[in-house]
Amino acid sequence: MSGLRGAPRSPATPDGVVIVGGGAAGLSLAHWLTKTGRTPVTVVEPPDGPLRPAERTWCYWDEGPGAFEEAVLASWPLLRIHGRDGGALTADPAPLRYRMVRSTAFETLVHARLAHHPGARVVRATAHTVRDVPGGAEVRCTAPDGREFTLRGRYAFDSRPPRRLPPARTTLLQHFRGWFVRTAVPRFDPDVADLMDFRVPQPRHGLAFGYVLPLAPDRALVEYTEFSRAPLGTAAYEAALGHYTREVLGLGALRVETAEQGVIPMTDGHFPRRAGAAVFRIGTAGGATRPATGYTFATVQRQSRAVARALAEGRDPVPRSHGRRALAMDAVLLRALDAGRVDGPDFFTGLFRGVPAERLLRFLDGATSPREEFGIGLRTPIGPMLRTAAELPFLPRRAAPDVPFPPRRTAVRPPSGEKPL
Repeated sequence: MSGLRGAPRSPATPDGVVIVGGGAAGLSLAHWLTKTGRTPVTVVEPPDGPLRPAERTWCYWDEGPGAFEEAVLASWPLLRIHGRDGGALTADPAPLRYRMVRSTAFETLVHARLAHHPGARVVRATAHTVRDVPGGAEVRCTAPDGREFTLRGRYAFDSRPPRRLPPARTTLLQHFRGWFVRTAVPRFDPDVADLMDFRVPQPRHGLAFGYVLPLAPDRALVEYTEFSRAPLGTAAYEAALGHYTREVLGLGALRVETAEQGVIPMTDGHFPRRAGAAVFRIGTAGGATRPATGYTFATVQRQSRAVARALAEGRDPVPRSHGRRALAMDAVLLRALDAGRVDGPDFFTGLFRGVPAERLLRFLDGATSPREEFGIGLRTPIGPMLRTAAELPFLPRRAAPDVPFPPRRTAVRPPSGEKPL
């Protein structure tokens, strides 16, 4: 039964689990379920074609080798922030390291593990309906050859993004385009990741920064990112990346080997974690994306482990994402940024200058104590933040603006006209 492709000959085991979507959230949950228990697991992945997402990049920080270290493309012991004035701060977040995973390597690794588990299978099909039925949940699917079939399980976990973002007091988007570049001569320090480089022109609303993840002395992922209300057109990203690589980084002759582009929601809207008595949402659909940063991968791991433990112990597996304190603080920051009460580049630069890197990363992961969070709060613009916190309870939650959703994260062709090596 392991590693099955296409329509299954029989439905999923009634006391098992059906996972819809084979991205980071779906495959992570499948991994932890097979590792921590004997629950039969069926993963439904889209077949090859337009519904199958392009290769993506996921980043996170962690101590030591993690569960997916074999899929880590690169990691960095040092982080660097460039202020708008050009000043640079290099921080050592030890024992944490910043890590990059590419989705293809992650999928290959988890698929190989599932193939060796007797209770796991992967089905390539298009899932249409996920709903409660007596005694559990069912997922109605269409196989690549057009045959329709139904999978049933005790629980179903749906990682497909919702069609629209939920109502919120503040909705921003983290949107970006990145180039995987190769330079003619060594230009990068493989030990240092540039997490935020504010030496790029700032938009009228929101903030913008460069992002550089070296893969070798002459290779790196270079991104232009904005936090704002709407994405840009491809030509605008191309112009921003061209300016950043030439005028700010001074990379000289380079070749763009591939590119990726995406949109990540940053919102204080509530993502319902439950869609029925036996149907749950996971990943971004279940609120795993951290509202103030856009990071998701590490939260998905915590969420998946919690679900796996609950099932192993016979408890109701309501997946959790972030704590209430973390979400409350994120809501304040999003509102303050959107209202223009705090200057984004100065805010983030000040945090990295005033807070030890390891503590700040734990804070961004929601793993700090109230006392530590109070100390971090003293490093922010206190007046504007308090004013924003005071008004939030009185602000209505409005329908999200009409933005492309699910988030578009696509691999695209390299731009024409870039300098050859």
